[in-house]
Amino acid sequence: MLECPNCKKKYNIPDERLAAFGKKFSLPCPACKQHISVNLEGPPQPAESAPEPEVKDLPTGEKLKKKILHSLKDLPPMPEVAQKARKVVSDPDSDFRDLAKVIETDQAIVSRILKIANSAYYGAVGRVASVQQASVVLGVKTLQELLTLACASGLLGQELEGYELAAGDMWQHSLAVAAASRMIAERDHPALAEDAFSAGLIHDCGKLILNPYVNERKPQFKAFMADGDKSFLIAERDILGFDHSEIASDVCEKWQIPRHIGLAIRYHHYPERSNDNGLAYILHVADSIAIMSGVGTGFDGMLYEMNEKALAFLHMDMNGVQEIMARVIEYVEKTTSDA
Repeated sequence: MLECPNCKKKYNIPDERLAAFGKKFSLPCPACKQHISVNLEGPPQPAESAPEPEVKDLPTGEKLKKKILHSLKDLPPMPEVAQKARKVVSDPDSDFRDLAKVIETDQAIVSRILKIANSAYYGAVGRVASVQQASVVLGVKTLQELLTLACASGLLGQELEGYELAAGDMWQHSLAVAAASRMIAERDHPALAEDAFSAGLIHDCGKLILNPYVNERKPQFKAFMADGDKSFLIAERDILGFDHSEIASDVCEKWQIPRHIGLAIRYHHYPERSNDNGLAYILHVADSIAIMSGVGTGFDGMLYEMNEKALAFLHMDMNGVQEIMARVIEYVEKTTSDA
């Protein structure tokens, strides 16, 4: 457990993640920006020269990207039921029964939908026992949202060893960014609200692709970040030649995600490069809020900084950030808990 000496905000970071950054370093607190000093050293030991990490002859840059993009054919597609459901929803002659019938063709998705539908956040009076019942009790719009969550949970719930993320960490963080994205959009950009939610859920899908490549270069990543001043994002660019947001845009294309969502995901770490893409700015601020909330975030999140112009672009201030932060924490807690 780390505690900021200035604002007293606490960060629950497992020891094995702290070890990835060396024995002695300092980090800026994402809440107040003051530095937190960390010292994992035991009693003083005789100085020894640390061996250089073994560096394998692994591809980088365009050569590595070409290899990764070629392997995208092995990536599990977005469940077919999600694509069929989008067609049903876009048909003006369809109704909730048509949507429910499509969803019911995938029992794994049905099970996830019912679990989320009966969570403390979405749960209505009494237990929802079927997709048909969920569509009647919760409405078609909410059923669509539950379908999106159910499809994403199967992809985002896994452990990512390369990024030091335990099973469930990425899922909780993605939920937080999705919720924050929609809340931000609803303030001044309501037309983007649903796209913002969907984009928030899959904004870090590039990590799914890069995880094995990061993992096999783990000694390089640890050495690069040993001083505690560099984030995983910077390490990706330096060691791999690109970062997870770039690969994510290619994944979105494979999953037939609308292009404007893929572009927003590509630029969510640096929205100033997006040619004033409002959705990219929304994702960026939502990601920052989720990290400051400490939901499903590893130690690397403490090095993340919000773009100084992002709040002004979205007509927000820190009061708005704090309000959304509280709502996001409640959303994730209730969505991932039983009713």
